[in-house]
Formats: sequence, structure tokens, C-alpha cells
Amino acid sequence: MRPAEQLRYLILAAQREGNRLLGQGLRPLGVTPSQAEVIRVLQDRGPLTLNGLGELLVCESGTSPSRLVDRLVAAGLVKREVATHDRRHIEVSLTAEGAELGREIIKIEDDLYRSIDAAADGHDLEPVFGFLRAFVADLPAGQALARRARR
Repeated sequence: MRPAEQLRYLILAAQREGNRLLGQGLRPLGVTPSQAEVIRVLQDRGPLTLNGLGELLVCESGTSPSRLVDRLVAAGLVKREVATHDRRHIEVSLTAEGAELGREIIKIEDDLYRSIDAAADGHDLEPVFGFLRAFVADLPAGQALARRARR
């Protein structure tokens, strides 16, 4: 297997396993990893316009996560309101139930991060971080992650 192919499949395997573990943790809460990401971004940054939210999501590849937000609105976790600063824009934010769920999601994420920390113990991750940042820097998901990191 050539190095690029091995890297591709290692990244895919790590992403799938991480998402599977996260999904297992989130299942009792009734949300998917993508929905959990929306809730956490809104918890950290909300209220946001749909485009503003879309620009910060790694799970979506556009700037309008309408369908994802629609499902969360229908579940009573997110609300849409006309923006006070510009009536042409719709802002999305968490409901009280969504905020409470966000606190539960943090606990599940922390469990996942502890397991990743344990697997990474003794390894120098800075070169890996540097490579992965460079690899995704000009791609939509990499740009979304960079925007979130700039906070």
C-alpha cells in the first residue's frame, strides 16, 4: 500500500471509529453526531444566522445547514427568530431544552476525548496536527475548523 493510500484509509478509519463511538454515546440522547455538532456550535457561539452556523460546521459542506436545523427545530432543541439587527436574516439559537442537551453532549464528548487522550499518551501529536491542518487548510471542512479555532 503506498503511503498516500495508507494515510487516506487511516484517516477514514479513525474518523469512522470516532464517529461510531460518539454516535453510541449520543444514541440515548436521540441526536446524531451532526446534530450534536450544531447544538455545541450554537452553545458556544449562538445565536447565529444559518450562513454563520454553516460556516462553522465541519459536518456539513455548505453554508446553509437548513435541513439539519429543521430537524432540530422540529425536536424543540433549536429556535429560529428574525434577527434583531437585520430583519432579512433568520437567527438560530438553542431552546432551554437544547441548552440542557448541550450540557449532556459535553459529557459524552469529554468521555471520547479522554479515550483519545489515552491512546495518544506518549505520542508527539504536533507533527500530526501540522500535517492535517495543512492537508485540509484549503478545503471547506478545514476552513470551518479554522474559523472555529480563531474564536
